[in-house]
Amino acid sequence: MRRKFAFIGGDNLRTVDFWFLLIILVLVAFGLVMVFSASYYSSISVNGTPFYYLLRDGMWVFAGLIMMFIGMSVDYRVYKRFAVPIMLVCLATLVLVLVIGATRNGATRWLAIGPVTFMPGEWAKLGIIVFMAWFFGEKPARARSFFLGILPALIVTAGFAFLIIRQPNLSTALTVCGIAVAMMLVAGMHWAYVGGAAAVGIGGFLFIFLFMKDSYWYTRMTNFIDPFQDMYGEGYQVAQSLLALGSGGFTGVGLGKSVQKSLYLPEPQNDFILAIIGEELGFIGVILLLAVYCLLIWRGMKIALNAPDQFGMLLASGVVMMVAIQVILNVAVVTASMPATGINLPYISYGGNGLLMFMLSAGILLNISKQENRLREAESGGAIS
Repeated sequence: MRRKFAFIGGDNLRTVDFWFLLIILVLVAFGLVMVFSASYYSSISVNGTPFYYLLRDGMWVFAGLIMMFIGMSVDYRVYKRFAVPIMLVCLATLVLVLVIGATRNGATRWLAIGPVTFMPGEWAKLGIIVFMAWFFGEKPARARSFFLGILPALIVTAGFAFLIIRQPNLSTALTVCGIAVAMMLVAGMHWAYVGGAAAVGIGGFLFIFLFMKDSYWYTRMTNFIDPFQDMYGEGYQVAQSLLALGSGGFTGVGLGKSVQKSLYLPEPQNDFILAIIGEELGFIGVILLLAVYCLLIWRGMKIALNAPDQFGMLLASGVVMMVAIQVILNVAVVTASMPATGINLPYISYGGNGLLMFMLSAGILLNISKQENRLREAESGGAIS
Protein backbone atom coordinates (compact mmCIF):
# COMPACT_ATOMS: atom_id res chain seq x y z
CA MET A 1 0.00 0.00 0.00
CA ARG A 2 1.32 3.43 -0.87
CA ARG A 3 1.92 5.87 1.96
CA LYS A 4 -0.94 8.35 2.36
CA PHE A 5 1.27 11.42 2.69
CA ALA A 6 4.09 10.62 0.27
CA PHE A 7 5.57 13.98 -0.67
CA ILE A 8 6.49 13.25 -4.24
CA GLY A 9 6.25 10.24 -6.45
CA GLY A 10 4.19 8.50 -9.07
CA ASP A 11 0.98 8.75 -7.07
CA ASN A 12 1.23 12.50 -6.53
CA LEU A 13 2.40 13.41 -10.02
CA ARG A 14 0.08 10.97 -11.80
CA THR A 15 -3.14 12.10 -10.13
CA VAL A 16 -2.77 15.88 -9.73
CA ASP A 17 -3.81 18.41 -12.36
CA PHE A 18 -0.63 18.40 -14.47
CA TRP A 19 -1.40 21.61 -16.36
CA PHE A 20 -2.08 23.57 -13.18
CA LEU A 21 1.23 22.34 -11.73
CA LEU A 22 3.08 23.21 -14.95
CA ILE A 23 1.66 26.75 -15.03
CA ILE A 24 2.73 27.33 -11.41
CA LEU A 25 6.28 26.17 -12.19
CA VAL A 26 6.42 28.39 -15.31
CA LEU A 27 5.29 31.45 -13.34
CA VAL A 28 7.80 30.80 -10.53
CA ALA A 29 10.67 30.29 -12.99
CA PHE A 30 9.72 33.47 -14.85
CA GLY A 31 9.54 35.27 -11.51
CA LEU A 32 13.11 34.23 -10.69
CA VAL A 33 14.35 35.65 -13.99
CA MET A 34 12.46 38.93 -13.58
CA VAL A 35 13.43 39.40 -9.93
CA PHE A 36 17.08 39.09 -10.93
CA SER A 37 16.64 41.49 -13.83
CA ALA A 38 14.60 44.03 -11.85
CA SER A 39 16.82 44.00 -8.75
CA TYR A 40 20.20 44.04 -10.54
CA TYR A 41 21.18 47.66 -9.93
CA SER A 42 19.48 48.16 -6.57
CA SER A 43 21.14 44.97 -5.34
CA ILE A 44 24.57 46.27 -6.38
CA SER A 45 23.85 49.67 -4.81
CA VAL A 46 22.66 48.35 -1.45
CA ASN A 47 24.43 45.00 -1.08
CA GLY A 48 27.47 45.27 -3.34
CA THR A 49 26.49 42.24 -5.44
CA PRO A 50 23.92 41.80 -8.23
CA PHE A 51 22.97 38.35 -6.95
CA TYR A 52 21.63 39.24 -3.48
CA TYR A 53 17.91 39.19 -4.35
CA LEU A 54 18.31 36.35 -6.84
CA LEU A 55 19.88 34.07 -4.23
CA ARG A 56 17.31 34.96 -1.58
CA ASP A 57 14.46 34.55 -4.05
CA GLY A 58 15.89 31.19 -5.10
CA MET A 59 15.91 30.16 -1.45
CA TRP A 60 12.27 31.17 -1.08
CA VAL A 61 11.35 29.35 -4.29
CA PHE A 62 12.97 26.17 -2.94
CA ALA A 63 11.09 26.55 0.35
CA GLY A 64 7.93 27.31 -1.62
CA LEU A 65 8.26 24.09 -3.61
CA ILE A 66 8.47 22.19 -0.33
CA MET A 67 5.35 24.00 0.89
CA MET A 68 3.56 23.15 -2.36
CA PHE A 69 4.39 19.45 -2.03
CA ILE A 70 3.22 19.50 1.59
CA GLY A 71 -0.06 21.05 0.50
CA MET A 72 -0.29 18.54 -2.34
CA SER A 73 0.28 15.57 -0.03
CA VAL A 74 -1.98 16.41 2.92
CA ASP A 75 -5.65 15.58 2.39
CA TYR A 76 -7.40 18.95 2.04
CA ARG A 77 -10.26 17.76 4.28
CA VAL A 78 -7.88 17.98 7.25
CA TYR A 79 -8.21 21.78 7.16
CA LYS A 80 -11.97 21.48 7.79
CA ARG A 81 -11.29 20.22 11.34
CA PHE A 82 -9.00 23.13 12.12
CA ALA A 83 -10.87 25.95 10.35
CA VAL A 84 -11.90 27.81 13.50
CA PRO A 85 -8.49 27.47 15.24
CA ILE A 86 -6.78 28.67 12.03
CA MET A 87 -9.08 31.71 11.94
CA LEU A 88 -8.43 32.50 15.61
CA VAL A 89 -4.65 32.15 15.20
CA CYS A 90 -4.77 34.53 12.22
CA LEU A 91 -6.71 37.09 14.25
CA ALA A 92 -4.33 36.71 17.21
CA THR A 93 -1.24 37.29 15.05
CA LEU A 94 -2.89 40.34 13.46
CA VAL A 95 -3.41 41.77 16.94
CA LEU A 96 0.10 40.80 17.98
CA VAL A 97 1.72 42.56 15.03
CA LEU A 98 0.08 45.83 16.09
CA VAL A 99 1.50 45.41 19.59
CA ILE A 100 5.07 44.19 19.01
CA GLY A 101 5.42 44.24 15.22
CA ALA A 102 8.34 45.72 13.30
CA THR A 103 7.73 49.03 11.52
CA ARG A 104 9.16 49.80 8.09
CA ASN A 105 8.39 52.82 5.92
CA GLY A 106 5.60 53.87 8.27
CA ALA A 107 3.82 50.48 8.22
CA THR A 108 3.71 47.85 10.98
CA ARG A 109 3.19 44.57 9.14
CA TRP A 110 5.93 42.22 10.32
CA LEU A 111 6.59 39.98 13.29
CA ALA A 112 10.31 39.38 13.69
CA ILE A 113 11.34 35.90 14.84
CA GLY A 114 15.12 36.09 14.95
CA PRO A 115 16.36 36.76 11.40
CA VAL A 116 13.01 35.69 9.91
CA THR A 117 10.07 38.07 9.47
CA PHE A 118 6.49 36.83 9.42
CA MET A 119 3.64 38.80 7.78
CA PRO A 120 0.31 37.88 9.42
CA GLY A 121 -1.57 39.87 6.76
CA GLU A 122 -0.41 37.55 3.98
CA TRP A 123 -1.41 34.40 5.84
CA ALA A 124 -4.74 35.95 6.85
CA LYS A 125 -5.83 35.55 3.20
CA LEU A 126 -5.49 31.79 3.41
CA GLY A 127 -7.01 31.82 6.88
CA ILE A 128 -10.19 33.54 5.70
CA ILE A 129 -10.42 31.12 2.76
CA VAL A 130 -10.28 28.03 5.01
CA PHE A 131 -12.79 29.54 7.45
CA MET A 132 -15.28 30.56 4.76
CA ALA A 133 -15.00 27.17 3.03
CA TRP A 134 -15.77 25.41 6.33
CA PHE A 135 -18.50 27.84 7.42
CA PHE A 136 -20.51 27.63 4.20
CA GLY A 137 -19.46 24.11 3.27
CA GLU A 138 -20.66 22.67 6.59
CA LYS A 139 -24.17 24.14 6.15
CA PRO A 140 -24.76 25.45 2.59
CA ALA A 141 -28.09 27.01 3.66
CA ARG A 142 -26.13 29.63 5.61
CA ALA A 143 -25.34 31.45 2.36
CA ARG A 144 -29.05 32.19 1.91
CA SER A 145 -29.64 33.44 5.46
CA PHE A 146 -28.52 36.92 6.47
CA PHE A 147 -28.53 36.44 10.25
CA LEU A 148 -27.34 32.83 10.35
CA GLY A 149 -24.76 33.02 7.55
CA ILE A 150 -23.99 36.35 5.91
CA LEU A 151 -23.82 38.47 9.07
CA PRO A 152 -21.45 36.16 11.04
CA ALA A 153 -19.19 35.86 7.97
CA LEU A 154 -19.15 39.64 7.54
CA ILE A 155 -18.29 40.14 11.23
CA VAL A 156 -15.27 37.82 10.91
CA THR A 157 -14.22 39.50 7.65
CA ALA A 158 -14.62 42.96 9.20
CA GLY A 159 -12.41 41.89 12.11
CA PHE A 160 -9.68 40.77 9.69
CA ALA A 161 -10.01 43.93 7.57
CA PHE A 162 -9.99 46.31 10.56
CA LEU A 163 -6.82 44.84 12.02
CA ILE A 164 -5.07 44.85 8.61
CA ILE A 165 -6.08 48.46 7.88
CA ARG A 166 -4.58 49.45 11.24
CA GLN A 167 -1.12 48.37 10.01
CA PRO A 168 -1.93 50.24 7.58
CA ASN A 169 -2.30 47.86 4.62
CA LEU A 170 -5.29 48.80 2.47
CA SER A 171 -4.50 46.43 -0.41
CA THR A 172 -4.43 43.31 1.78
CA ALA A 173 -7.65 44.42 3.51
CA LEU A 174 -9.30 44.85 0.11
CA THR A 175 -8.06 41.42 -0.96
CA VAL A 176 -9.41 39.75 2.18
CA CYS A 177 -12.81 41.46 1.73
CA GLY A 178 -12.88 40.58 -1.97
CA ILE A 179 -12.09 36.92 -1.23
CA ALA A 180 -14.82 36.72 1.43
CA VAL A 181 -17.51 38.31 -0.78
CA ALA A 182 -16.53 36.15 -3.78
CA MET A 183 -16.69 32.97 -1.70
CA MET A 184 -20.10 33.93 -0.31
CA LEU A 185 -21.35 34.43 -3.86
CA VAL A 186 -20.00 31.04 -4.90
CA ALA A 187 -21.68 29.52 -1.84
CA GLY A 188 -25.06 30.90 -2.98
CA MET A 189 -25.39 34.39 -1.49
CA HIS A 190 -27.87 36.67 -3.27
CA TRP A 191 -26.40 39.46 -5.39
CA ALA A 192 -28.50 42.04 -3.52
CA TYR A 193 -26.13 41.76 -0.56
CA VAL A 194 -23.22 42.70 -2.85
CA GLY A 195 -25.07 45.87 -3.83
CA GLY A 196 -25.49 46.75 -0.17
CA ALA A 197 -21.80 46.14 0.54
CA ALA A 198 -20.84 48.24 -2.49
CA ALA A 199 -23.03 51.07 -1.23
CA VAL A 200 -21.29 50.98 2.16
CA GLY A 201 -17.87 51.01 0.47
CA ILE A 202 -18.78 53.92 -1.78
CA GLY A 203 -20.13 55.78 1.24
CA GLY A 204 -16.82 55.27 3.03
CA PHE A 205 -14.83 56.61 0.09
CA LEU A 206 -17.12 59.64 -0.22
CA PHE A 207 -16.71 60.35 3.49
CA ILE A 208 -12.92 60.36 3.09
CA PHE A 209 -13.08 62.59 0.01
CA LEU A 210 -15.45 65.10 1.61
CA PHE A 211 -14.41 65.23 5.26
CA MET A 212 -10.85 63.86 5.55
CA LYS A 213 -8.91 65.88 2.98
CA ASP A 214 -5.94 66.29 5.31
CA SER A 215 -5.69 62.60 6.12
CA TYR A 216 -3.25 59.89 5.02
CA TRP A 217 -6.07 57.99 3.33
CA TYR A 218 -7.16 60.98 1.22
CA THR A 219 -3.61 61.45 -0.05
CA ARG A 220 -3.22 57.75 -0.89
CA MET A 221 -6.59 57.61 -2.66
CA THR A 222 -6.09 60.68 -4.85
CA ASN A 223 -2.41 60.67 -5.88
CA PHE A 224 -3.04 58.03 -8.58
CA ILE A 225 -5.36 60.39 -10.52
CA ASP A 226 -2.41 62.52 -11.63
CA PRO A 227 0.82 61.10 -10.19
CA PHE A 228 2.92 63.54 -12.23
CA GLN A 229 1.39 66.45 -10.29
CA ASP A 230 3.49 65.35 -7.31
CA MET A 231 5.96 63.08 -9.06
CA TYR A 232 8.73 63.78 -6.55
CA GLY A 233 6.45 63.14 -3.58
CA GLU A 234 3.46 60.83 -3.14
CA GLY A 235 3.14 60.19 -6.87
CA TYR A 236 6.81 59.31 -7.46
CA GLN A 237 6.57 55.51 -7.61
CA VAL A 238 3.46 55.46 -9.80
CA ALA A 239 4.96 58.09 -12.13
CA GLN A 240 8.12 56.02 -12.57
CA SER A 241 5.97 52.95 -13.19
CA LEU A 242 4.09 54.72 -16.00
CA LEU A 243 7.38 55.91 -17.50
CA ALA A 244 8.64 52.33 -17.49
CA LEU A 245 5.52 51.00 -19.20
CA GLY A 246 5.59 53.82 -21.74
CA SER A 247 9.27 53.22 -22.51
CA GLY A 248 8.62 49.55 -23.17
CA GLY A 249 6.14 50.20 -25.94
CA PHE A 250 4.83 47.22 -27.88
CA THR A 251 7.87 44.91 -27.88
CA GLY A 252 9.98 46.24 -24.99
CA VAL A 253 13.56 47.44 -24.77
CA GLY A 254 14.89 43.92 -24.19
CA LEU A 255 15.37 41.64 -21.20
CA GLY A 256 17.78 43.18 -18.72
CA LYS A 257 17.81 46.60 -20.43
CA SER A 258 15.35 48.51 -18.26
CA VAL A 259 16.27 52.09 -17.42
CA GLN A 260 13.77 52.57 -14.60
CA LYS A 261 15.31 49.78 -12.52
CA SER A 262 18.55 51.82 -12.44
CA LEU A 263 17.62 53.35 -9.07
CA TYR A 264 14.66 55.33 -10.47
CA LEU A 265 11.80 53.00 -9.53
CA PRO A 266 12.13 52.13 -5.81
CA GLU A 267 12.48 48.40 -5.04
CA PRO A 268 11.39 47.34 -8.54
CA GLN A 269 11.58 43.63 -7.68
CA ASN A 270 8.60 43.92 -5.33
CA ASP A 271 5.12 45.31 -5.97
CA PHE A 272 6.02 47.16 -9.19
CA ILE A 273 7.83 44.32 -10.94
CA LEU A 274 5.12 44.37 -13.65
CA ALA A 275 6.38 47.82 -14.68
CA ILE A 276 9.84 46.36 -15.33
CA ILE A 277 8.28 43.44 -17.23
CA GLY A 278 6.40 45.97 -19.35
CA GLU A 279 9.52 48.02 -20.00
CA GLU A 280 11.76 45.08 -20.89
CA LEU A 281 9.27 42.78 -22.63
CA GLY A 282 6.74 45.36 -23.78
CA PHE A 283 2.98 45.19 -24.15
CA ILE A 284 3.34 41.73 -25.70
CA GLY A 285 5.17 40.43 -22.64
CA VAL A 286 2.54 41.79 -20.24
CA ILE A 287 -0.33 40.36 -22.30
CA LEU A 288 1.35 36.94 -22.48
CA LEU A 289 1.87 36.98 -18.71
CA LEU A 290 -1.78 37.89 -18.12
CA ALA A 291 -2.77 35.09 -20.53
CA VAL A 292 -0.80 32.62 -18.37
CA TYR A 293 -2.65 33.90 -15.29
CA CYS A 294 -5.95 33.40 -17.15
CA LEU A 295 -4.93 29.80 -17.87
CA LEU A 296 -4.07 29.32 -14.21
CA ILE A 297 -7.44 30.70 -13.12
CA TRP A 298 -9.25 28.52 -15.68
CA ARG A 299 -7.50 25.35 -14.48
CA GLY A 300 -8.16 26.35 -10.87
CA MET A 301 -11.87 26.85 -11.52
CA LYS A 302 -11.95 23.48 -13.29
CA ILE A 303 -10.53 21.90 -10.14
CA ALA A 304 -13.15 23.72 -8.06
CA LEU A 305 -16.03 22.58 -10.27
CA ASN A 306 -14.88 18.96 -10.09
CA ALA A 307 -14.10 18.96 -6.35
CA PRO A 308 -15.42 15.91 -4.44
CA ASP A 309 -17.43 17.99 -1.92
CA GLN A 310 -18.74 21.45 -1.08
CA PHE A 311 -15.80 22.23 1.21
CA GLY A 312 -13.29 21.38 -1.53
CA MET A 313 -15.21 23.43 -4.09
CA LEU A 314 -15.27 26.50 -1.85
CA LEU A 315 -11.65 26.04 -0.78
CA ALA A 316 -10.46 25.83 -4.39
CA SER A 317 -12.67 28.74 -5.43
CA GLY A 318 -11.26 30.88 -2.63
CA VAL A 319 -7.66 30.22 -3.68
CA VAL A 320 -8.47 31.00 -7.33
CA MET A 321 -10.32 34.19 -6.35
CA MET A 322 -7.37 35.26 -4.22
CA VAL A 323 -4.97 34.93 -7.16
CA ALA A 324 -7.38 36.68 -9.55
CA ILE A 325 -8.09 39.58 -7.18
CA GLN A 326 -4.43 40.11 -6.41
CA VAL A 327 -3.43 40.10 -10.09
CA ILE A 328 -6.18 42.62 -10.89
CA LEU A 329 -5.20 44.91 -8.00
CA ASN A 330 -1.50 44.73 -8.88
CA VAL A 331 -2.15 45.60 -12.53
CA ALA A 332 -4.46 48.45 -11.44
CA VAL A 333 -1.82 49.93 -9.12
CA VAL A 334 1.02 49.66 -11.64
CA THR A 335 -1.08 51.32 -14.36
CA ALA A 336 -2.36 54.09 -12.03
CA SER A 337 -5.94 52.79 -12.25
CA MET A 338 -6.34 52.78 -8.47
CA PRO A 339 -4.53 54.24 -5.44
CA ALA A 340 -0.97 53.02 -4.97
CA THR A 341 -0.74 50.43 -2.23
CA GLY A 342 1.60 47.53 -1.65
CA ILE A 343 0.35 44.34 -3.25
CA ASN A 344 2.60 41.76 -4.86
CA LEU A 345 2.15 39.96 -8.17
CA PRO A 346 1.42 36.29 -7.34
CA TYR A 347 4.35 33.88 -7.94
CA ILE A 348 6.38 36.69 -9.58
CA SER A 349 7.18 39.46 -7.05
CA TYR A 350 10.06 39.11 -4.60
CA GLY A 351 8.98 38.29 -1.05
CA GLY A 352 9.13 35.16 1.06
CA ASN A 353 5.81 35.35 2.92
CA GLY A 354 3.73 35.95 -0.18
CA LEU A 355 5.47 33.25 -2.20
CA LEU A 356 5.24 30.62 0.55
CA MET A 357 1.55 31.35 1.08
CA PHE A 358 0.76 31.17 -2.64
CA MET A 359 2.77 27.98 -3.10
CA LEU A 360 1.01 26.29 -0.17
CA SER A 361 -2.32 27.43 -1.65
CA ALA A 362 -1.34 25.92 -5.00
CA GLY A 363 -0.48 22.67 -3.24
CA ILE A 364 -3.90 22.58 -1.58
CA LEU A 365 -5.54 23.05 -4.99
CA LEU A 366 -3.42 20.22 -6.40
CA ASN A 367 -4.50 17.98 -3.54
CA ILE A 368 -8.15 18.71 -4.30
CA SER A 369 -7.51 17.72 -7.92
CA LYS A 370 -5.76 14.57 -6.71
CA GLN A 371 -8.67 13.56 -4.47
CA GLU A 372 -11.09 14.17 -7.34
CA ASN A 373 -9.03 11.99 -9.68
CA ARG A 374 -8.79 9.26 -7.03
CA LEU A 375 -12.56 9.32 -6.61
CA ARG A 376 -13.03 9.10 -10.38
CA GLU A 377 -10.64 6.14 -10.62
CA ALA A 378 -12.39 4.41 -7.72
CA GLU A 379 -15.78 4.83 -9.39
CA SER A 380 -14.41 3.46 -12.65
CA GLY A 381 -12.86 0.44 -10.92
CA GLY A 382 -9.24 1.66 -10.97
CA ALA A 383 -8.97 2.73 -7.33
CA ILE A 384 -5.62 3.83 -5.96
CA SER A 385 -4.74 1.91 -2.82
